[in-house]
Amino acid sequence: MTRPTPKSFRVKSFGCQMNVYDGDRMAELLTAEGMAPAADGADADIVVLNTCHIRERAVHRVYSEIGTLQREDGSRPMIAVAGCVAQAEGAEISRRAREVDIVVGPQAYHRLPELVAKAARGETALDTDMPAASKFGALPDRGRQQRPSAFLTVQEGCDKFCTYCVVPYTRGAEVSRPWGAIMDEAKALIDGGAREITLLGQNVNAWEGADDTGHGQGLDGLIRALDQLPGLDRIRYTTSHPNDMRQGLIDAHRDVEKLMPFLHLPVQSGSDRILKAMNRSHSADSYRRVIERVREARPDIALSGDFIVGFPGESEADFEATLKLVGEIGYAQAYSFKYSPRPGTPAADMDDQIPAAVMDERLQRLQSLINAQQHTFNQTSVGQRTTVLLDRMGKLPGQKLGKSPWLQSVHLQTDAPIGDLIDVELVSAGPNSISAVPAQ
Repeated sequence: MTRPTPKSFRVKSFGCQMNVYDGDRMAELLTAEGMAPAADGADADIVVLNTCHIRERAVHRVYSEIGTLQREDGSRPMIAVAGCVAQAEGAEISRRAREVDIVVGPQAYHRLPELVAKAARGETALDTDMPAASKFGALPDRGRQQRPSAFLTVQEGCDKFCTYCVVPYTRGAEVSRPWGAIMDEAKALIDGGAREITLLGQNVNAWEGADDTGHGQGLDGLIRALDQLPGLDRIRYTTSHPNDMRQGLIDAHRDVEKLMPFLHLPVQSGSDRILKAMNRSHSADSYRRVIERVREARPDIALSGDFIVGFPGESEADFEATLKLVGEIGYAQAYSFKYSPRPGTPAADMDDQIPAAVMDERLQRLQSLINAQQHTFNQTSVGQRTTVLLDRMGKLPGQKLGKSPWLQSVHLQTDAPIGDLIDVELVSAGPNSISAVPAQ
């Protein structure tokens, strides 16, 4: 059945920052085709659901979201499922949800306009290829940024093959974008209004490439080059792997003022036995040593991490080792999840799967410790003078929200416009945010 060519769109992204980046790029693609963002998402001619496949619950959310797109008059927009669920499930999505018109994986979304045209003609619109040619060269130039903080993907894919993770299967092998392409996009983002850039990758600190002179560089060299760009005030990066935390990158935290004092470095477990079963290729002690080197280089750094509880075979002693590690490190924030078996991963077929009730109880204990550490970190910030990048309006009249150098959410009353970096004094702290006043 043929359909009118869409004139308006909505992109809804789930999951990680890389999905946010991909969602922005898909919006730019559709805009370049003459479509306009719908004022109300329900009225869009096409809705793109940019999906995450890391946990089972995220997959269920996608199908639930598809069901909400039916309008009161019985009509529906053209529906595209993009991202990692699209890559993992492919044509099964259309069989399970006949309302879906387009299925496109994360390495093929540069072909979205072609797929929209196919769907409008009533043809099958499925593309989950992982082409050798990079998608980035086919994407439009970056334009004006809606936010003063922008994401920039520099690396994709993963070669680590953790036994619980689908990323190597949905995003492919590790690939580093070329130096010149990254620098050009960074300059375009700055010209478009970005004052902070966060470099993204599944293993972002595995990035490597040759600079303009042909010399090999790691992520630290890229950061030092970005540091020289006029108009860029802040640099961040995520997500890192402990085994790729090289000394040059650690030294950059000491040397580069624009590199913010924040590091997200997932460890997943404090038990060496579980880390080996996860195929994490690092130990709890090697992780501790990396943290020690980072803190030696940048004593005020805020640390973040990821933890999985209830991995197959996890004993109470294994979980206690995780609690011990968290207590020793002291996180400014961290993310913790119950293990979710993903089809096709080795861990899904392991013996000794942990009962849900046990996972629930362990997750509550871990999150209680993490939340207490975050609150403590925020409280120790009170009284400091620092800078905040204002990035959005608050809920109260005259209130603005922004981020501290340590990625804390800060709110204050100010006439300064969104996008300004302003000096503030942090005056009170809650578990999830800090109140500030303009510095006198």
